[in-house]
Amino acid sequence: MPSDCTRSSTTEGFVPPVRGSRPVTGDTDPSLVEAARVPAWLVAPETHAPAYAPNGQRRRRGFLDATAEQSARVLRQVVVADATAARPGLLQRLDPRTAVVAMLAVLVGLSLVHHALVLLVAWVVVVGLALASRVPPGDLGRAWVAVPAFAALVAVPVTLSVVRAGDVVVTLWTWHGVPQGLTAQGLVAAALLVTRVGCSVSVVLLVTATTSWTRLFAALGALGVPRVFVMVVSLAHRYLVLLTGVMADMVTSRRVRTVAGVRHDRAGRAVLGASVGALVGKAHQMADEVYQAMVARGYRGRTLTLRLFRFGPADLVAAVAVTAGLAGLLLWDGALG
Repeated sequence: MPSDCTRSSTTEGFVPPVRGSRPVTGDTDPSLVEAARVPAWLVAPETHAPAYAPNGQRRRRGFLDATAEQSARVLRQVVVADATAARPGLLQRLDPRTAVVAMLAVLVGLSLVHHALVLLVAWVVVVGLALASRVPPGDLGRAWVAVPAFAALVAVPVTLSVVRAGDVVVTLWTWHGVPQGLTAQGLVAAALLVTRVGCSVSVVLLVTATTSWTRLFAALGALGVPRVFVMVVSLAHRYLVLLTGVMADMVTSRRVRTVAGVRHDRAGRAVLGASVGALVGKAHQMADEVYQAMVARGYRGRTLTLRLFRFGPADLVAAVAVTAGLAGLLLWDGALG
């Protein structure tokens, strides 16, 4: 009996059957397989408008343009993440319960490391796993842009001698003849904090990129996480995606109805306030609609998936590899003193 959607060996993820034709299999016409793929324009970055107008004046980027681009970027990331989780890769073969437990074990192990060199080696291993799982390296690269950058700002005071005493290596000023500035101990502590945060964020991004959110939520419920917590997190994830789509539609509709240029005066701020109020009203209404739609489809507070959870040989190998790798990292970290 043919299923509604089958996995094709020539495409990434699931290929829906074409209406009015036979089911999609490995022997399907390549033209039909190509037509069933996700369009390239959907995942390709948008081309932005030129920075300068024809008269030579610099264009001023309005709120509507920025909001529309950010909303489209978020929706595009959701589509790309689902496509990455469906690819045939190394970590995609694991049971989601194994992936969640391994992620938590790795995060705990990284928090016990006290040398930045060990953390950098661990990050290289994470990058190797990402390449073996066919995850774009740029996804992990973004992990070192936002969160570690914020951690670096937090760690800046620790590098100063007035906060933490130590050997001054970079003199910034003197106080009563005593040099003050950046200390070696403070720089080491800041490097440890930044590398630890960056490596931890990379591990979380790798797991979420190779496992769909639906399977992750189901794995949390199977591991004994309270059902209320799993339900709130799953509803929040779905709700944010839908809310982003509604916001993108609102901004796009206003842009196509705007004839004159974007105004940044009092009238423009009034339009922005009215848009925010309308979005809040739609959000409240959409919250009830999302929950009613899920209940109508059989949702009873438990996340279900079409694929059964099975602990196979690949999961056993992964558990042994994670245990051995963490033990080796901790022993090496202890040997460095």
